[in-house]
Amino acid sequence: MFSERNKDVITRKTELRKEIADLKKQIPLEQKQQEARAVFGKVETLPEFKSAENILLYWSTSDELPTHEIIEKWSVKKQIILPTVVGEKLILKPYMPGKNMKKGALGIWEPDTEDNFTGDIDLMIIPGIAFDSDKNRLGRGKAFYDRFLANKRLVKIGVGFDLQLLPRIPSEKSDIKMDKVITASHLIE
Repeated sequence: MFSERNKDVITRKTELRKEIADLKKQIPLEQKQQEARAVFGKVETLPEFKSAENILLYWSTSDELPTHEIIEKWSVKKQIILPTVVGEKLILKPYMPGKNMKKGALGIWEPDTEDNFTGDIDLMIIPGIAFDSDKNRLGRGKAFYDRFLANKRLVKIGVGFDLQLLPRIPSEKSDIKMDKVITASHLIE
């Protein structure tokens, strides 16, 4: 059973998810695009990005930092991999420019292919609901990324809007920390 502390952490995480979701709804589209350009401009200067051949990104939803431009831009020079959800797991699919995408199990667009990516990932760029200065990440609550990252040594960069960077977020032992967190105005290493 959950301890009192775990109940408090879970309750606070749920509250934060709602608070951040409400704030993100107020961000105008132009600001979302400006912040994405600033974030990915920083990402592109990182040595880890420059040397990476296989990059796991995410196909953004309307409430996430937009990724469609960066995916299109770099998919001609690097292998972009997108996660898909199958049951309780993240399955990796190669992104192919100009190929069809389909809505997946959670309503998120994913590559329309039966091929799974089985190579090594050099860099992961991961969304979140919130991040903090200790590089903790608050996800949507299903723990897909935490389970995927358990026992893996990969470079993990959490990205989001400025308003998603908080002084402190609740975390548990099973929550995987990022190696870096980047917003339009911050780079935390």
